[in-house]
Amino acid sequence: MVKLYHKLVRDRIPEIIAAQGKTCVTEVLDDGAYLAMLKEKLAEECAEVRAAMTEDEILEELADVLEVVYAIGAAHGCGRDGLEEIRQKKKTERGAFAARILLTEVGESTNVSTKS
Repeated sequence: MVKLYHKLVRDRIPEIIAAQGKTCVTEVLDDGAYLAMLKEKLAEECAEVRAAMTEDEILEELADVLEVVYAIGAAHGCGRDGLEEIRQKKKTERGAFAARILLTEVGESTNVSTKS
Protein backbone atom coordinates (compact mmCIF):
# COMPACT_ATOMS: atom_id res chain seq x y z
CA MET A 1 0.00 0.00 0.00
CA VAL A 2 1.30 3.45 -0.94
CA LYS A 3 0.31 6.59 0.93
CA LEU A 4 0.63 9.83 -1.02
CA TYR A 5 1.93 13.07 0.48
CA HIS A 6 2.68 16.58 -0.68
CA LYS A 7 4.40 18.13 2.31
CA LEU A 8 7.71 19.57 3.30
CA VAL A 9 9.49 17.33 5.80
CA ARG A 10 12.56 17.62 7.98
CA ASP A 11 15.88 16.61 6.42
CA ARG A 12 16.21 13.25 8.19
CA ILE A 13 12.67 11.99 7.51
CA PRO A 14 13.66 9.91 4.43
CA GLU A 15 16.42 8.28 6.50
CA ILE A 16 13.97 7.54 9.32
CA ILE A 17 11.49 6.04 6.85
CA ALA A 18 14.22 3.83 5.37
CA ALA A 19 15.24 2.67 8.87
CA GLN A 20 11.65 1.45 9.29
CA GLY A 21 12.10 -0.77 6.22
CA LYS A 22 9.93 1.43 4.00
CA THR A 23 10.66 3.31 0.82
CA CYS A 24 9.80 6.88 -0.09
CA VAL A 25 9.99 9.16 -3.09
CA THR A 26 11.25 12.70 -2.59
CA GLU A 27 12.25 15.70 -4.66
CA VAL A 28 14.34 18.78 -3.97
CA LEU A 29 12.39 22.01 -4.37
CA ASP A 30 13.55 25.11 -6.21
CA ASP A 31 13.66 28.39 -4.28
CA GLY A 32 10.13 29.52 -5.12
CA ALA A 33 8.49 26.19 -4.34
CA TYR A 34 10.57 25.87 -1.16
CA LEU A 35 9.39 29.24 0.15
CA ALA A 36 5.78 28.41 -0.70
CA MET A 37 6.00 25.06 1.09
CA LEU A 38 7.68 26.69 4.10
CA LYS A 39 4.72 29.05 4.41
CA GLU A 40 2.33 26.09 4.22
CA LYS A 41 4.42 24.29 6.84
CA LEU A 42 4.28 27.34 9.11
CA ALA A 43 0.48 27.37 8.90
CA GLU A 44 0.42 23.61 9.60
CA GLU A 45 2.67 23.96 12.64
CA CYS A 46 0.69 26.93 13.99
CA ALA A 47 -2.50 24.88 13.69
CA GLU A 48 -0.78 22.12 15.66
CA VAL A 49 0.09 24.62 18.41
CA ARG A 50 -3.56 25.64 18.57
CA ALA A 51 -4.66 22.00 18.78
CA ALA A 52 -2.08 21.00 21.40
CA MET A 53 -3.62 20.19 24.77
CA THR A 54 -0.77 19.66 27.20
CA GLU A 55 2.11 21.92 28.12
CA ASP A 56 4.60 19.42 26.66
CA GLU A 57 2.65 19.23 23.38
CA ILE A 58 2.49 23.02 23.15
CA LEU A 59 6.23 23.37 23.73
CA GLU A 60 7.03 20.63 21.18
CA GLU A 61 4.86 22.34 18.56
CA LEU A 62 6.37 25.76 19.36
CA ALA A 63 9.82 24.26 18.74
CA ASP A 64 8.55 23.08 15.33
CA VAL A 65 7.24 26.59 14.60
CA LEU A 66 10.66 28.02 15.46
CA GLU A 67 12.40 25.57 13.15
CA VAL A 68 10.18 26.65 10.27
CA VAL A 69 10.60 30.35 11.14
CA TYR A 70 14.39 29.92 11.16
CA ALA A 71 14.24 28.16 7.78
CA ILE A 72 12.15 30.98 6.28
CA GLY A 73 14.56 33.55 7.69
CA ALA A 74 17.55 31.65 6.28
CA ALA A 75 15.85 31.41 2.88
CA HIS A 76 15.64 35.21 2.94
CA GLY A 77 19.27 35.62 4.00
CA CYS A 78 18.54 36.28 7.67
CA GLY A 79 19.86 33.93 10.34
CA ARG A 80 18.66 33.41 13.90
CA ASP A 81 20.69 36.34 15.20
CA GLY A 82 19.24 38.62 12.54
CA LEU A 83 15.71 37.53 13.37
CA GLU A 84 16.39 38.07 17.07
CA GLU A 85 17.70 41.57 16.35
CA ILE A 86 14.53 42.40 14.40
CA ARG A 87 12.38 40.92 17.16
CA GLN A 88 14.16 42.95 19.83
CA LYS A 89 13.80 46.15 17.80
CA LYS A 90 10.06 45.58 17.38
CA LYS A 91 9.75 44.76 21.07
CA THR A 92 11.47 48.02 21.98
CA GLU A 93 9.36 50.06 19.56
CA ARG A 94 5.97 48.38 19.97
CA GLY A 95 6.25 46.22 23.07
CA ALA A 96 5.78 42.50 23.55
CA PHE A 97 2.71 40.58 24.72
CA ALA A 98 3.54 40.30 28.42
CA ALA A 99 0.87 42.79 29.54
CA ARG A 100 -1.89 40.58 28.04
CA ILE A 101 -3.67 43.56 26.45
CA LEU A 102 -6.78 42.76 24.40
CA LEU A 103 -7.73 45.62 22.08
CA THR A 104 -11.50 45.80 21.82
CA GLU A 105 -12.24 49.14 20.18
CA VAL A 106 -10.62 52.17 18.56
CA GLY A 107 -12.58 55.36 17.96
CA GLU A 108 -11.92 58.69 16.33
CA SER A 109 -10.45 61.31 18.61
CA THR A 110 -12.76 64.16 19.58
CA ASN A 111 -9.80 66.31 20.57
CA VAL A 112 -8.88 67.80 17.21
CA SER A 113 -6.01 70.22 17.39
CA THR A 114 -5.45 72.69 14.59
CA LYS A 115 -2.57 75.06 14.13
CA SER A 116 -3.27 78.66 13.02
